[in-house]
Amino acid sequence: MRTLISLILALAAGTALAQPVTRIVVPFAAGGVQDIVARSFSAELGTLLGRSVIVENRAGAGGTIGTGSVAKSAPDGQTLILAAASHTIAGSLYTKLPYDPLKDFTPVAHIGNVDYVLLVSSTLPAQTLKEFIAYGKANPGKLNFASAGNGSATHLSMAYFASMAGIEMVHIPFKATGEAVNEVLAGRSHAVIAANIGAIPFLKDARVRALGATGAVRSKFIPDLPTVSEAGVPGYQFDSWIGLLGPAGLPAAVVSQVNAAVDKLLKDPAILERLAKQGVVPQALTPQAFAELLRADYARMARVVKISGARID
Repeated sequence: MRTLISLILALAAGTALAQPVTRIVVPFAAGGVQDIVARSFSAELGTLLGRSVIVENRAGAGGTIGTGSVAKSAPDGQTLILAAASHTIAGSLYTKLPYDPLKDFTPVAHIGNVDYVLLVSSTLPAQTLKEFIAYGKANPGKLNFASAGNGSATHLSMAYFASMAGIEMVHIPFKATGEAVNEVLAGRSHAVIAANIGAIPFLKDARVRALGATGAVRSKFIPDLPTVSEAGVPGYQFDSWIGLLGPAGLPAAVVSQVNAAVDKLLKDPAILERLAKQGVVPQALTPQAFAELLRADYARMARVVKISGARID
C-alpha cells in the first residue's frame, strides 16, 4: 500500500511539473498600466487555457529588451507579450532595432484602449492649454517635461504635442510614469502626459492642472475634460492600444485558443471592473482585425515620430 501511495504521489508530482506554463512578458517595470493590466487577468486566463500563466517584467531600453526577448522565443504559445503603443512606436523611433515590430510578432488578442492626460505644474501661470502654449512660446527652451523614458508613449506623446503646438520643451526621462508624475507634483518638472489612470487621482490636486485629454474624443472616465485638439491644438491625437502578441509563426490553433479566452474574459464583469480601474476601454478583436490595427498604428506612429523629430540611436 505504501508503495502504491508513493507511486501515485510521484505521478501526481510529475503531472504538475509537466503542466505547461505561459509567460506574459511586460517590457516595463512593475506598477505601470501594462503590468497591472497583465496581472488583472492572468489567473483567469490560465484557468481558461488550462495552464499556469505568470507575468514577468523585463524592463529596459524603452521596452525593447523585453520585446526583443519575445521576438526570439519559440513560437509554442508559452511566451507572449502584453504590448502597447510603445511597440509600434519603436519601429520608427530607434535607428537600430533588433526586431521588426510587425514581421517578428503574431497578433493574438486585443484587450482595449487607453487615453492620456496632459498635466502641468501649478507653479506655471498657465490655467488653460492655450495659455500654456503661449507661455512656452514666450519662454523658448525654458519648459521641460518628464516621461517614463526614451521611446515611451509618455515621451513621444509630449514631443508630438510640442511640435504641433510650436513650442520648445526639454525632455527629462525617468524610469516609470509614476516617477515622472511625482516630479511634476513636486514642481521640479513642468509637465507630463500620463495614462489617464495615472492622472485621474490628481485631477483635484492643487499641485497640478489637467489641461486636456489626448484621445480623438473625450475620455469616458473624465468627460468634463476637453481633448487637446478641442483645447488648442487641432488635430492632435495620441492614444494607446493594449494587447497580447506572440513571436512570429505562432500556430493558428494557439492564437485562436488565446483569442477566444480573452474574448470571454472581456465579458466578465469582474475583469471589466479591473480594467476600468486602469482606465482601459475594453475591445475584443479577431486576430485578423488586430493585425490590421497594428499595421495602421505602425503607420500612424511613424508620422508621429517624424513630426515630433524624436530619434534614438
